[in-house]
Amino acid sequence: MSGHISNVRRAPDKVLTQIADYVIEHKVTSKDAYETARYCLMDTLGCGLEALEYPACTKLLGPIVPGTVVPNGARVPGTQFQLDPVQAAFNIGAMIRWLDFNDTWLAAEWGHPSDNLGGILAAADWLSRSAKKPLPMRDVLTGMIKAHEIQGVIALENSFNRVGLDHVLLVKVATTAVVAQMIGCSYDEVVNAVSQAWVDGQSLRTYRHAPNTGSRKSWAAGDATSRGVRLALISKTGEMGYPSVLTAKTWGFYDVSFKGKQFKFQRPFGSYVMENVLFKISYPAEFHSQTAVECAMQIHEALRSQNRKPEEIKKITIRTHEACLRIIDKKGPLNNPADRDHCIQYMVAVPILFGRLTAGDYEDAVAADPRIDALRARITCVEDKGFTRDYHDPDKRSIANALTVEFKDGKKLGEFVCEYPIGHKRRRKEGMPVLVEKFKRNLARRFPSKQQNAILGACMDAGRLHAMPVDAFVDLFVI
Repeated sequence: MSGHISNVRRAPDKVLTQIADYVIEHKVTSKDAYETARYCLMDTLGCGLEALEYPACTKLLGPIVPGTVVPNGARVPGTQFQLDPVQAAFNIGAMIRWLDFNDTWLAAEWGHPSDNLGGILAAADWLSRSAKKPLPMRDVLTGMIKAHEIQGVIALENSFNRVGLDHVLLVKVATTAVVAQMIGCSYDEVVNAVSQAWVDGQSLRTYRHAPNTGSRKSWAAGDATSRGVRLALISKTGEMGYPSVLTAKTWGFYDVSFKGKQFKFQRPFGSYVMENVLFKISYPAEFHSQTAVECAMQIHEALRSQNRKPEEIKKITIRTHEACLRIIDKKGPLNNPADRDHCIQYMVAVPILFGRLTAGDYEDAVAADPRIDALRARITCVEDKGFTRDYHDPDKRSIANALTVEFKDGKKLGEFVCEYPIGHKRRRKEGMPVLVEKFKRNLARRFPSKQQNAILGACMDAGRLHAMPVDAFVDLFVI
């Protein structure tokens, strides 16, 4: 005789209330977090502007129904589109992520917290154009800090990739929470909205891995951040939530998608993630390879100085961390740019051969050079357990790689080691001027000099930026 199923609704899961408490009650006081968020804003928008040079990206942009213009809608930087906030969030989010050049967070789970800017900026811009008193850009920076924190703190101890799920699920959760607060949801409505994001659940990683690696990984975050805006808007109407969405027996997220395990938390929500976020400043490469690319550039110069040719190389060994092996250690044919920018052998071979690694180097025209695959075939990765430990150490958070080159004549180059890439917090003093130069290059791709200077002037003056109305800021980016 079977027992009855209890239909008593419990209090909301603790994770839901922790997130709601944070977005509604927590006051960000860290000057470091706000300063980093300002640079993050520049870098993230710059990545989106560069993506507009790629037809594979721009074909996805604009309204769902061609020609639609939304009065008081959110504007899409670098374009003439004015859209509803959900579709604008998709546009901005897809642009940001397209070239795999925006910021990164590495822990038990990986991801790109600035993906959330798609939803945050679209919602803030729409609200500002619709309201008598526009929001200040400080509210956008605060939203960025909080979205980074929600996504990143959950990622510290909880590996979604190990159960086959993609990190864009955390983008959806973070955007939903921050935007719900931004549009004026009550506490209960924020809880309901976040529960809806977890109900969406199954974000498979299929499109990130062989043999199915494809371009969806470039717009999946745009899809997730736009869904976050949609769920926040739905919840603002008073739509019910699902209080035990995580813990419900059999049907909850933990049982269905997380092998019955509950989330673990290393630290409370604060501003840790924004303060320690990793920037891709010099190379559009999957972040576990960033230090390897820096080493490869040094190898290119060493070969030139010794009058050696890449064809003389017998073998390259990469000492690396476990996460790198699991994600981007890839052999066999590479079928498209999305395949190539997730292959460490490709990302090392190109700079050794050409002394550069740009977004264009993942395109078919460059990949057709037979020297790349010939060198790629001679590159082997092995785990260094010390590198793996330091990768997970919260006081280090290194992303180390070490490259050794052996020549066919038996000689070797000394090992090239890089533990912390230029975008790491430990290299902020060195990295931020380079980040600003990256932003300037990306502004020049899209705007005349006067407009470039106006945008740069607003971004570089922290006080002015904080006080600037969101719609006035976004208008600076309209062509």
